[in-house]
Amino acid sequence: MALRMWASSTANALRVSSTVSRTNFSLSRCFSTVLEGLKYASSHEWVKHEGSVATIGITDHAQDHLGEVVFVDLPDTGTSVSHGSSFGAVESVKATSDINSPISGEIVEVNTKLSETPGLINSSPYEDGWMIKVKPSNPSDLESLMGAKEYTKLCDEEEVH
Repeated sequence: MALRMWASSTANALRVSSTVSRTNFSLSRCFSTVLEGLKYASSHEWVKHEGSVATIGITDHAQDHLGEVVFVDLPDTGTSVSHGSSFGAVESVKATSDINSPISGEIVEVNTKLSETPGLINSSPYEDGWMIKVKPSNPSDLESLMGAKEYTKLCDEEEVH
């Protein structure tokens, strides 16, 4: 008797879930973490501007598409970076990708932990996996970047195509 009741309730649950699955839902396709308070480039780098320094890294969306990061090539402190130009590379089990600077300026610090533990980019892209800190030379570079909502929309649109 108990088994028949369990089977009946399970069958009812399956009918309900199959009915629900046929309903159209509008769900975001970008399941990566996008943080408020950061600025984002269309090339999937993020910028956190605090005082006179901007911290730069790659987004959760980017690291997710790259897969396991195995090597990071970053420039030296004191090097200049230009908006839209490559400043380094990330090598993953899938591919090697250039990292573009979303802003222009001088590098004041490099995350040296990444040379020993490149996987920090995967496990903590917005905290421990940051790449460089830059003293911005052109404030309008920051204004041209996207906020969290715009970046989420970009990720959604990319997933559709």
